Amino acid sequence: MLASNGFRIHPFRAPTAFAITVFSVFNSLFRGLTNLIHGRAVAKTEVKAPVFIVGHWRSGTTYLHELMVLDERYGYPTTYQCFAPHFFLLTEGLITSFGNFLIPNKRPMDNMESGWNRPQEDEFALCAMGVRTPYVRMAFPNTASDVATLNMEGLSDKEMASWKQALLDFMKVVTYRTGKPLILKSPPHTGRIQTIYELFPDAKFIHIVRDPYVVFPSTQRLWQRLDDIQGMQRPHFRELDEYIFSAFERMYDGFEKQRPAIPEDRLVEVKYEDLVQNPVEELERIYSHLDLGDFESIRELLTAKVANEKDYKTNKHELSDELREEIKERWSGFIERYGY
Repeated sequence: MLASNGFRIHPFRAPTAFAITVFSVFNSLFRGLTNLIHGRAVAKTEVKAPVFIVGHWRSGTTYLHELMVLDERYGYPTTYQCFAPHFFLLTEGLITSFGNFLIPNKRPMDNMESGWNRPQEDEFALCAMGVRTPYVRMAFPNTASDVATLNMEGLSDKEMASWKQALLDFMKVVTYRTGKPLILKSPPHTGRIQTIYELFPDAKFIHIVRDPYVVFPSTQRLWQRLDDIQGMQRPHFRELDEYIFSAFERMYDGFEKQRPAIPEDRLVEVKYEDLVQNPVEELERIYSHLDLGDFESIRELLTAKVANEKDYKTNKHELSDELREEIKERWSGFIERYGY
């Protein structure tokens, strides 16, 4: 990754780059040990009927994921599993018990709770596994972003095979760890649904959308915070707005083209606004449409969680008239389709 980005590291970020490089050596050693101990068993593991939550960043994918994983019939990748996909089987107990100081209690972009054992998006695992992903931009935010995997167009046959194998390997090891069908969420999967469906023919998809005039400024805040924290460079953000526009367009170009490949009973859509207004009712509708099992068994858990979080306040964002007009023009197809 350093070589492909020309070793363009800001001097103030050199200690972080050095630390990550040192850790990568240990990561590789633990990966080899994990393969030696668990490799055969993981390879034989079957991934059963996974559920993928998709939708653009800041559209409510995390909230929906947090609600759905209350159902103990399903498993999910945790933050530690996503950050250490190659060797969490060996180190998970130690780090999650004694390494809480290594991770903040709240997410930097929205103050939602974070922690090693909380559900996390598997795109971080794919990034750690070395396949093409737009998340590399967080390390080098001033370098041109790799957006090819936002709709899986432009990848070579070798790159496509590597990407599919990485996702399959990660889902196998998490399934091996949990012994359950998985519920996953990853915004970049939105424009990959056909690729994922080909890989997992029994997969089901939940697509969540949100007011784009809220999504845009919220996504600005997301990348500004993560780029600043994770970057090997000091981000200047000069191309950030255009990246947000073009990434959205590429993602939804892929989604709309690939949607017809997914059977109607395998894809359900929900609006964030409806979800926060009537979460229990919307989850019941999702369960019914996708045939996810008896909903009554989790109704009480959902009701309690919703009541406990009723005072949570989302961030407030301001949008200039110029940006509002550009959103209206460039994302008009999405705005018209979903009634925003």
